[in-house]
Amino acid sequence: MVAKDQVGNIYKNSFCVTRADRENLNGHAGMVIWLTGLSGSGKSTIANALEKKLHAEGKRTYILDGDNIRSGLCRDLGFSEADRNENIRRIAEVSKLMLDAGLVVITAFISPFKVERGMARELIGVENFFEVYVKTPLAVCEQRDPKGLYKKARNGALQNMTGIDSPYESPEAPNATIDSSISSPEKIADFLIAAIESR
Repeated sequence: MVAKDQVGNIYKNSFCVTRADRENLNGHAGMVIWLTGLSGSGKSTIANALEKKLHAEGKRTYILDGDNIRSGLCRDLGFSEADRNENIRRIAEVSKLMLDAGLVVITAFISPFKVERGMARELIGVENFFEVYVKTPLAVCEQRDPKGLYKKARNGALQNMTGIDSPYESPEAPNATIDSSISSPEKIADFLIAAIESR
């Protein structure tokens, strides 16, 4: 949203080199692969395996990961619902810029609310947006607990933990649904690449 004092003072520039030009140079189309799911569901691990395979195929890729983004671009945000929405808005805007650069962007964010994922899809464009629901059961995610967040939440030392005291709204019609507790990251990556190619 543009600040009131900027309305009428911002003019979008157009440049000669287009997204189509960049994609032509890259040799493939850009897109955004949006991984959503609980903490510990395997999003970052899957994103890493997927990028490795796409990179080996000669695709130009980049991963936007939740913790990495929150240590830089979004380090000023907390975990309230409003801050989470702003976090995803920024990610969607960055993803859109990277898409315009002709990249295959893989995002790994809990992104727990339907409205924020819908906003990202609308901003990026349905035709460019491939939503992946990492539907790993809460019990499995909590058992893994790679960052110790579930333990903190259960002990009352962490508030607004998705799946514990903050809701996760499951996607209603994702492009793909996977469960990292029943398949390896490499097999999931192969499945996703096939699903994307057949879209």
